[in-house]
Amino acid sequence: MSICHCTECQRRTGSAFGVGVFYRSTQVDSSGDYRTYVRQGDSGKDVEFRFCPNCGSTVYWLPEFRPGLVAIALGSFDDAQTILPSQSVYDAYRHSWVQLNLNPL
Repeated sequence: MSICHCTECQRRTGSAFGVGVFYRSTQVDSSGDYRTYVRQGDSGKDVEFRFCPNCGSTVYWLPEFRPGLVAIALGSFDDAQTILPSQSVYDAYRHSWVQLNLNPL
């Protein structure tokens, strides 16, 4: 699990950070209707977000800079209590009141 503090994730989620649980694309199956939003990341490569057309929640995203990986939004899991964060990125944008307990890989 990765926690991202960049301003784009803050805007996208309406929160202090975004949280993605990464899997190999061969491990993930998706079905149903979705809408897509694509933006360019700081790497210069695209990030394709797929979200629910009914509620607007981001369900998962495909980061071009991490080929073969899919990031699933933590809120998409029924029971996310056992999934622990292993990294935090864009910490320069982390709100001062956010405290993290990272799980070393």
